[in-house]
Amino acid sequence: MGRTRKRSTRVKRAVAASVALLLGGGGIVAANVYASAGEGWGGKQQPARGTTALSTIACPEVANSLPAVPESVRGVMDQQLAILDSQITIAYQRFADSKQRMESDPALAEQQILTPLKNERLNIIQRMVQLLDQEGEAPKNLEALAPCKLREDDEQKGGGQNGGSAGGAGDGANAGGAGNEGDAGNEGDGGDEGDGGDAKEEQGQAGNGPEASDFVDIRSVQPNVKTPRQRSGASRGTFSTNCGTNANGKFNPDNVIVAPGVSNGAHHMHDYVGNQANDAFASDDDLAAGRTTCRNQGDRSTYYWPVLRLQNGQAENDVQADGGGKDKNVGEIQTPSQVTLNFVGNPVSKVAEMPRFLRIITGDAKAFVNGNANANASWSCTGFENRQLKDKYPICPQGSKVVRTFRFQSCWDGKNIDSANHRTHVAFADPNSGRCKNGFRAIPQLVQRIVYNVPPGPGFAVDSFPEQLHKPVTDHGDFINVFDQRLMKRLVGCINEGRRCT
Repeated sequence: MGRTRKRSTRVKRAVAASVALLLGGGGIVAANVYASAGEGWGGKQQPARGTTALSTIACPEVANSLPAVPESVRGVMDQQLAILDSQITIAYQRFADSKQRMESDPALAEQQILTPLKNERLNIIQRMVQLLDQEGEAPKNLEALAPCKLREDDEQKGGGQNGGSAGGAGDGANAGGAGNEGDAGNEGDGGDEGDGGDAKEEQGQAGNGPEASDFVDIRSVQPNVKTPRQRSGASRGTFSTNCGTNANGKFNPDNVIVAPGVSNGAHHMHDYVGNQANDAFASDDDLAAGRTTCRNQGDRSTYYWPVLRLQNGQAENDVQADGGGKDKNVGEIQTPSQVTLNFVGNPVSKVAEMPRFLRIITGDAKAFVNGNANANASWSCTGFENRQLKDKYPICPQGSKVVRTFRFQSCWDGKNIDSANHRTHVAFADPNSGRCKNGFRAIPQLVQRIVYNVPPGPGFAVDSFPEQLHKPVTDHGDFINVFDQRLMKRLVGCINEGRRCT
């Protein structure tokens, strides 16, 4: 997809509004927000008396319960998992279209959403069990993961799942998780085509988030970044690779790690820097031969993450496309003002070379529904990066820019370049000692920092699966190592010898 935008000629940008947000303990902050017809950042519509406010569909994550999947069936299993994601996306669309009726009639929700979805999921899960049975022992009770539920709105319950806390994602605090155009639719009125009419006035342009409570003034957050103390034997160097900012506009809604061979496997749009051959169908050979945006041509690695969009009524050319408007991801895609890719060492030991085609995912695209176990979001502002947010977007002061930072897993099992759930072959070092757990060895840690120059205030969000409501805790990054052997050797030598190299 090219970077050229299709801009609406009929939707006019309204004047910048001043929105006052009452921040817990932080006082009142005025934030500039761009608004257009059909979008709103106002308070939520209160449910009718005697009804329960619902926010989304929550389904158990089947991938997390899979055993070691034999290589012979891993591709088919990944495709089945992608079908489960598509089923949830379709069910969420049905839910969004009739949300108010389902809030007042739970039987209708059960009949039209939950029972059909359970049956669809059960068919796929039973197919997966059969595949695993043919290759060995299948996990017991996998079918119990078929039922889903409608999740109550966190604000109506008196508090979010994530507690509004400022998580210390920037200091490895998530080590326990090592274990994952749009105008709002029609040009004439800014409404989101296919959007649930009773939701779109309450939140962002797509009607499924973000909302004002997803933002917090960074100045109200206390410094919370801690790093393990460097010890004798530490690898103190840094290797930086410059791969640009995706100014050329390579986007797609695929994820070759999680859903190889499946178009729109992510249901949200990704930014790419580095390897330009990356799509759902890219093989290792394709990546090895692909062009790269990296200044050092020995780095053909692929680095990708969900795009960040400004909710300003401007139309992108994916307004009617998979991963874009069809999956409730709307707004103007923002090109980062800066992308920094650093590989750093371990505070207690030397690091080993990464194997070629090692795949690492940090964070969890489904953390809003799954919980925080694998979440690794890290949001902040320039000038305030000793304060990191895990489950809130930052409101930055005038002149300060929004920063997303991903610290990838830095311990490797020494054998596998991937795993069935794309997590267990790598792990985070212990956040206190910096050591890798038994059986794992330290490798260079990728630290990815992405900076955006966006207007201050609650007017932006990352792309997400539709049912994840564009929550900041769902932010995540993906990496496939395609360094050539010579450059990887140089990278490791630089880090282990305590030098700064490019």
